[in-house]
Amino acid sequence: MTQAQRSRIDSLDLEGRGVARQDGKVAFIEGALPGETVLWHRLKGKARFDVGRVDSIEVESAARVQPPCPHFGIGPGHCGGCSMQHLDLRSQVAVKQRVLEETLWHIGRVRPELVLRPVTGQAWNYRHRARLGVRYVARKGAVLVGFHERSSSFIADMHSCAVLAHPVGGMLPALRELVGALSIRERLPQIEVAVGEGVTVLVLRVLDPPDEADRERMREFAARERVELWLQPAGPDTAAPLEGQAPLRELRLALPEFGVFLPFRPTDFTQVNHRANEILVRRALALLGTQPQDEVADFFCGLGNFTLPIARTARAVHGFEGSAPLLGRAGAAAKANGLADRVRLQEANLFEWTPARWSELARTAGGRIDRVLLDPPREGALAVVQSFAAQAPPRRVVYVSCNPATLARDVAWLAHEGGWRLRAAGVVNMFAHTAHVESIAVLEPAQGPAPAPA
Repeated sequence: MTQAQRSRIDSLDLEGRGVARQDGKVAFIEGALPGETVLWHRLKGKARFDVGRVDSIEVESAARVQPPCPHFGIGPGHCGGCSMQHLDLRSQVAVKQRVLEETLWHIGRVRPELVLRPVTGQAWNYRHRARLGVRYVARKGAVLVGFHERSSSFIADMHSCAVLAHPVGGMLPALRELVGALSIRERLPQIEVAVGEGVTVLVLRVLDPPDEADRERMREFAARERVELWLQPAGPDTAAPLEGQAPLRELRLALPEFGVFLPFRPTDFTQVNHRANEILVRRALALLGTQPQDEVADFFCGLGNFTLPIARTARAVHGFEGSAPLLGRAGAAAKANGLADRVRLQEANLFEWTPARWSELARTAGGRIDRVLLDPPREGALAVVQSFAAQAPPRRVVYVSCNPATLARDVAWLAHEGGWRLRAAGVVNMFAHTAHVESIAVLEPAQGPAPAPA
């Protein structure tokens, strides 16, 4: 171990590490919090920065709390699913807001005119979606089920999880026992978790088919734990329920404020924090400010998480998505919710969207699209924003982002090339106790009226 160094911590980075600056170098220190003075040792050194880990804390932050999860910690062997359990929730959100604002400025050279109140949801037992790694350790004759260790490819030795939704958070020992009893225990690398309204589905990734004895053990497990097991032999579309088990209700994501429910398959993308998602949809629609006569476009619409609620207030909503299976389920949900007459869905590669496609959409919508909802993956939505900034721009755009860097890039193009204004922006704490930053932004052409605070 290198000689310990003393540093005062200025901020947190995107991985939840403390950032210190001294002697012309930056140090990223695992386990340190802003405002603290710590002793730490170097794990890795580069010309411009060091990576290290805390040895002791000389001056402790008032925002430091005792992590409730026994598997949280720093260094080898600890679960890497969370990185901020030692920081109180308000400070976590403040850190994410700072990351968002700094990213918008450093990448995009833009600042929001209004900082929105943060969107928060459940902080514990909130993960309704997760992928758990599975590993059979032959030399110990044991099975590990959980998240990866911090900065490692190994699976953490976990017996509970404080962020997984009930009942899965307390089911890890039973899952370990089940996998250990299977003949294919060395050919089962992953379990995908999907928790809906009163139903839990676990998708077992099986590289070899289970024999009949394995299947019977699985059926007994499903009945005892009151879950439904699916088997996935190849890609996500191959996932199917294990035959012979008592079928449960279909998975649903509910948005009760809008009288909407969204059926989904356990391998479909849905937001992990259902309570935060409810608040996010409410906030997005309030900021969008849809009027009964409006034609609205929802790009990257997925299952219809925003599409169907928008359809409650707009004349029509045009949803675009690159995944045909998701689009099919969105269409079925629109019909089941009595909204099919207001929802127009179309498959499209939105990373190759063009101004001509935007013009065509405007024509089919009666001359213009009034408002736009964007909810892209981490790659962002640059092609889409470039298309509608060039001609017949919408009155308002609400951009929901899971990556501050691509949000900043797209907003910068609108602001500096298209003359748009970043009216408002704020964070969404979808993944509490992690450094993951989601956000929401409101953009308008320069002459547009400011939105009312939501």
